[in-house]
Amino acid sequence: MSATSVTIARPAAAKRPASVFRICVACWDAATGYFVRRTAIATLRELDDRALSDIGIARSQIEAAVQGLVPLRGQRRMS
Repeated sequence: MSATSVTIARPAAAKRPASVFRICVACWDAATGYFVRRTAIATLRELDDRALSDIGIARSQIEAAVQGLVPLRGQRRMS
């Protein structure tokens, strides 16, 4: 019976480093995504109103557009 309890406990302990690694990767991805979005917002804010109009967004829609909440011309908004 003691061999069975060791066998049951060992896989749970072996999974712990992998889950910590996945959490680290998820945090890294979230931080990277945040900085990419902030850079895109800053770049779009540098454009004049005519250039934004050519893209199909208004200045007040910049952050929503970067997050994908503003549909581009000819596309439907996904619900």
